Amino acid sequence: MEWRVTADTGRSWVTEAFGATVTGDDVDALVLLGLRRNPKRAHLLVSTVLGKHLPTPPARVRAAADALGDAVVSVLGEGARAATVLGFAETATGLGHCVAERMGAARYLHSTRRAVASATVHGSFEEGHSHATTHLLQPTDGELLATDPSVPVVLVDDEISTGRTAVEAVEALHGLDPHDRYVVASLVDMRSGNHHAECAAAAARIGVVIDFVALASGTVSLPDDLTDRVCALAPADLNPTADVPGTVEFVSAPWPAAVPDGGRHGFLAADTAGFHRAVDDLTDGLRGVFADGEPVTVVGHEELMYLPLCIAERLVHQGVQASFQTTSRSPAHVVDENGYPLRRGFSFPSPEGVDDARRFLYNVAAPGSGTTPAVLLVLDDPADTDALRADGGLLDVLSAAGHRVVVVTIPSSDPARLTVARARQGSRLAPAGDPLRSPDFGSYAPDEVAWLLKDLSEFSLEGDVVERERRIQAGLSHYAESLPIEFQPGAEYLELFDASLAESARRLALAVGTVTELILTERSSNPTLVSLARAGTPIGVLIGRWIRFTRSIAPAHYGVSIVRGRGIDAVALDYIAARHDPDSVVFVDGWTGKGAIARELSAALDEYAATGGARLNDELAVLADPGSCTRLFGTRDDFLIASACLNSTVSGLVSRTVLNDELIGPGDFHGAKFYRDLAPFDASNRFLDAVTAAFASVADDAVAEAVRLRTADRTPHWDGWASVEAMQNRYELSSINFVKPGIGETTRVLLRRVPWRILVREPDLPEHEHIRMLAAERGVPVDVVPDLAYSCVGLIKENV
Repeated sequence: MEWRVTADTGRSWVTEAFGATVTGDDVDALVLLGLRRNPKRAHLLVSTVLGKHLPTPPARVRAAADALGDAVVSVLGEGARAATVLGFAETATGLGHCVAERMGAARYLHSTRRAVASATVHGSFEEGHSHATTHLLQPTDGELLATDPSVPVVLVDDEISTGRTAVEAVEALHGLDPHDRYVVASLVDMRSGNHHAECAAAAARIGVVIDFVALASGTVSLPDDLTDRVCALAPADLNPTADVPGTVEFVSAPWPAAVPDGGRHGFLAADTAGFHRAVDDLTDGLRGVFADGEPVTVVGHEELMYLPLCIAERLVHQGVQASFQTTSRSPAHVVDENGYPLRRGFSFPSPEGVDDARRFLYNVAAPGSGTTPAVLLVLDDPADTDALRADGGLLDVLSAAGHRVVVVTIPSSDPARLTVARARQGSRLAPAGDPLRSPDFGSYAPDEVAWLLKDLSEFSLEGDVVERERRIQAGLSHYAESLPIEFQPGAEYLELFDASLAESARRLALAVGTVTELILTERSSNPTLVSLARAGTPIGVLIGRWIRFTRSIAPAHYGVSIVRGRGIDAVALDYIAARHDPDSVVFVDGWTGKGAIARELSAALDEYAATGGARLNDELAVLADPGSCTRLFGTRDDFLIASACLNSTVSGLVSRTVLNDELIGPGDFHGAKFYRDLAPFDASNRFLDAVTAAFASVADDAVAEAVRLRTADRTPHWDGWASVEAMQNRYELSSINFVKPGIGETTRVLLRRVPWRILVREPDLPEHEHIRMLAAERGVPVDVVPDLAYSCVGLIKENV
């Protein structure tokens, strides 16, 4: 997109009321005249291409920055790639990053007004006319600026008014680490002839070359009494309200610990690829968050400009009507006049709580448009505070104005943590490919689960159930190397499924709420959910929905493969550990049987840590824990979980996971198939919606039950394993794996294995009706065994 825009000059009100003007070629396409309540400087050049005060198409922001980067390259030539680029806070932090990336510069740093306790201040300079004057330089490594003197340093700002701030910055940098040549790059250069002479004299005094480049140059003409007249204006009407308030929700955002979120503590050219992969991952998680055709303004916070800009770019590529801007420290004058750029404004306390000053956000919607777009607010965690959420805080004033607000919080790049993470970063943290999401894979909403799987839909992996069972039992193949032909029950069974779902939805909702409340209070207030595909995936989605329902937070949720005897997908764990705090990871499954998968998970995570991976908590969260294998459960009753009643048609149309050497190579995720042809029979979202609809009715009970369980003895005793061993001996089975305890496992035996017999504790239990029906269809005897530890058990036929 061309950076030049056809712009309303914005002079109709400022020029007519105050006599202030801007002149110069192309200047009126880049800036509009505004006013600010600052006794040091009353006028404000409002950029049309920066995305600070005006919501701006991200392509326009990028195009202007690229043009400026090209202008710098034309001055420096091949020296541009070796350069150090410094962006000025707060307005040019994103612009500077764009310029550095366009140049291919070796390193980027932006000044900051945020003092970070773990960072060392390696230098500072002053900006006399600014609302906040002191700029700090806090690179992770003080050697970032200590390059060879022949390496040029490029300073980037949105505007040059007199050149004095730029010269002072050059002098401060030169005092730290001398360099021969400096380039000052800006969107507009508004210096007068006297200012040009002052800058040239300063360069001669310091003993360096200072080049100035800009996209346009011009002059600002201001009446002598402008400051007094602006300060005398009545305070602007800020924080508009709407008849219908908006909503606020929070979305969990993955971000790798070894990748800086921007240039506050230094950004190397080598960080660029990882940064953009991380933005891709983050934005993929936003698929489905915004409705088709819903306009969205991506709002960054003060100095956090580049990352929100990149998010806005990705949203546009997804088809979202997105624009970009950020909050500000600068108190501008707001007036709803045609042609004036600052027609709507919000004022709120600093979310960081570092001072008593107010912070500001202007417009959000295009001036005069009358629209109320959704707001995607992108913050780092120092700004995600009680002050942000308080009455009168940023979230409150935006939602009161009718905006739907979606909040994404990025872990800030703490210098000490970033240094350690970079040092630890190795081959196992390399990206493994993109997650799979609906509609390309699976039928769950794209923002509800990301499948860390390889799509094997094009391969024929299904075999006759009996022949497959024979090969598995003979040791000729592993069960995960192929897939069973999925049994599709008839109309009578599907009617029974719907009736069972209606009957059990409330109990399921209570179990979902109970285990989720335990997760939130005992493990993480913002967990990263990792469900064991595929039975755990619908439960992970329901847990995510409960968190949204009760906390307005959308947690990250991944579906990963675990294979008995082969362990968990380590490549998927690498992907997750590179993007999330390992302490936030919670593994999810539907239920425990004898505890084989719980044991497999513990052993696999021990092996993963022993081979250099992150240490992940092996405590499995389940709805039902009849085997007494975990502390995180909704109930220890063996009850019907309706998602166990069907195969892929209640699990997002995704097959069991596949692990074989022919299709899964080193660095690949485990595989699975997407059964698109079964879409007419898909009950996956019907199951989720039925349980979700019961959340409100069980909310108080779930919280109360979680409170009760927190003080109860939930120590796992593995009673189920002992019971299954006894059952194996009673029926003289050669392997404990031929005994499948519990309603869920018994149903699975009937759906996709070769069953021998079914054992039930009670002959006519309503929850077993579907089991009795399946057993009758397949000619499998049902025996009543009153002393069963579970309500039912499925036995697999041996020596098929």
